[in-house]
Amino acid sequence: MRIGIIGGGQLGMMIAEAAKMQGHTTIALDPNPNCSCSYVCDEIIAGDFNNLNNLKQLGEKSDVLTYEFENIEAKNLDYIVKNYNLPSGIMPLYISQNRIREKENAKLCGLTPVPFYKITNYNELKEYAIKLGLPVIYKTTTLGYDGHGQYLIKDLNDLANVKLGSEGILEKYLDFDYECSIIMVRSHNEIESLPISINRHKHGILDLSIVDQELPIFNKIKEASYNFMIKSNFYGILTIEYFVKDDKFYFNEMAPRPHNSGHYSIEGTTYSQYEMLVDFLTNKPLKKSILKSPTIMKNILSEDYDKLPLFKNKENIYIHDYHKLELKKRRKMAHITFTNLTLNKYLEQYNNLFEGENNE
Repeated sequence: MRIGIIGGGQLGMMIAEAAKMQGHTTIALDPNPNCSCSYVCDEIIAGDFNNLNNLKQLGEKSDVLTYEFENIEAKNLDYIVKNYNLPSGIMPLYISQNRIREKENAKLCGLTPVPFYKITNYNELKEYAIKLGLPVIYKTTTLGYDGHGQYLIKDLNDLANVKLGSEGILEKYLDFDYECSIIMVRSHNEIESLPISINRHKHGILDLSIVDQELPIFNKIKEASYNFMIKSNFYGILTIEYFVKDDKFYFNEMAPRPHNSGHYSIEGTTYSQYEMLVDFLTNKPLKKSILKSPTIMKNILSEDYDKLPLFKNKENIYIHDYHKLELKKRRKMAHITFTNLTLNKYLEQYNNLFEGENNE
């Protein structure tokens, strides 16, 4: 089958790797002809993914389509979903592109986000900051990722530092115990998911995904997430991030695509998120994903890219290079998966090799 991927980054590259292992042909659309997908895909269409003609070209060359990131104009995908085979549809994408829509849909479909308000001006920012109670976090409603467009407001003097977009969201700051994520794939007959990961961040960017023990609250998170997907009428792959505080969990955000926190599944489980997605796209039955051993995924940013050779040819250590040609500050360049390794052992053996300290 010919699988078309909108976007040619590392997520698309790993979709293509899984697809090719099953004997499928892959084509990616990306402005950069030397994108990560170019190292794996059978063909690259070099062009803007918000150009409808480019999307049509990809659609004509493909039996089925998927996307590897959210920032695609929904109006173009509306044409694509009506004329080509995009089995996940565009509703999950449309909802995820705006934090207000995302939070409201979460509430409507049974999940609990942290308290929030829509913000359009400084008067509202101050009013709702006081109403929520400091500290609070202001975020742009669109195009914010890896900590971009976010401001932590600890006291009212911090309001002056906030650069408002035309629309934003103000959330109560939650002093959570940890963040976790669940990655699910829903076909027309079933839903399967990866083991839930606990996530640690550095500079607002995911640093570690840790998959070790099954905590009691994970069963509740899984049940609520499955119900959310059904009530939302979503199909295909979906990631939901949660904040966990004591015995409660709070919806943070969702992504209708493979997710950084699920990279560990390529070596760490019997069935990776990419294999799950490819099986959905090609109408194959989904299988259960079982954790093989305690596993940790470490994101490698540009500052640590030169450390990769230290981990080559090591037992239970797997390097995934994204083949990006340009080093930019805090750009995701690769990831390393450590299998048969607990968090304590990772911190003891490897943490001091990398730039900076972990922070939430």
